[in-house]
Amino acid sequence: MTGATVSHPQPRVTLGRWALGATAVLFGIATLVEGGHVLFGGAAARDEAGNVVSFVLLFNFGAGFAYVAAGLAALLGRSWAIWIVRALAVATLGVFVAFGAHVIAGGAFELRTVIAMTLRSGFWISQALLLPRVLDRRMP
Repeated sequence: MTGATVSHPQPRVTLGRWALGATAVLFGIATLVEGGHVLFGGAAARDEAGNVVSFVLLFNFGAGFAYVAAGLAALLGRSWAIWIVRALAVATLGVFVAFGAHVIAGGAFELRTVIAMTLRSGFWISQALLLPRVLDRRMP
């Protein structure tokens, strides 16, 4: 009988992959629910949201699908999840910069949008830095 070596992932790496993947999926679902409510909930939902910055809302809602995809890919240990989270980090920062330009130009906004975009940016930057390590891939 030949001795086969079975390789088991390190528990810390598996836990990290699951933590990053699950939080991305949950964040995506929450983003889709909240964004969908404002987009499709009628005038009352839009009034309740206040000074919505349309391009930020549309980006975040669309990105919610990518959040879920990135999270599922991370949960499954797919290396291409790294590229999704990197793209999300860069795109989110780009929208945040555009939002800043909107604010500087005197556009209406809500403070919660500033807070939300700060959290989103931090979340995706963290994902982009941590996911390659837990998927045991080197960042090129």
